[in-house]
Amino acid sequence: MAQSKTARASVRAGQASGGALSVLGEYKYLIPLNGGKNVYVRNLLNGKTTRLRTDSDKFVDEVKSLAEGGHGTKIKAELEGLQVAFPDHGWDVTTKRLVDAGVFGEA
Repeated sequence: MAQSKTARASVRAGQASGGALSVLGEYKYLIPLNGGKNVYVRNLLNGKTTRLRTDSDKFVDEVKSLAEGGHGTKIKAELEGLQVAFPDHGWDVTTKRLVDAGVFGEA
């Protein structure tokens, strides 16, 4: 299967920064795509980047595994930042869905 230009650029960016996407020295777990409908999730626990639909159970499971690994606060802050930067992309709905699923230890 051919890899998209965006995916190749993401991989190159990850390799250039020692395996994790870094912006101003901070790792980014979420790379938004398609107006918030999809996202690359950078899993620093297993070194994999997965493209997922933000309304999928797989997305919830992936973020939950990162939150259980101690990265929940950072991911929640990233989601809040995405909502501020892209208010019409539905990041507030995505965040609510994760919170309602107990991903961040809340229910």
